[in-house]
Amino acid sequence: MKIFKNVQFFQLTLYLIALHSFCVGVGLIVLPFGVLSWFGFTVDPYRFFSTQGGVFHVVMSIAYILAARNPLHEKSLVLLIILAKWIAFFFLGFYFLFAEMVPVIAISAVTDGFMGLIVMVFFLELYAEEDSESV
Repeated sequence: MKIFKNVQFFQLTLYLIALHSFCVGVGLIVLPFGVLSWFGFTVDPYRFFSTQGGVFHVVMSIAYILAARNPLHEKSLVLLIILAKWIAFFFLGFYFLFAEMVPVIAISAVTDGFMGLIVMVFFLELYAEEDSESV
């Protein structure tokens, strides 16, 4: 599919994923206890785990931005992004099914899986093209 062979569209996709991750991260860090509980989260009174999760999301948003600047030369970083999204998908999915059936966890699982799939398809299309050109 031609859309997945467009480097500029891949860059835009990575920037949008970075924005999403950054916003989730900042939300986890700064939202008050009451707001987090609206989403079905059990609130840690010390806020350590929500803040830690927020910092992780902000760090990952930096990785997405670094990869987006030149995705064809950041193959390892793009692979890390795909791996992180698929691990998040499986973790959240299993957590939802076997620990807490909180709707926002299921939504997060599906969203991460979708983002991981999109990045993976771009990766496969763009790097397959790059590999065939170098032969």
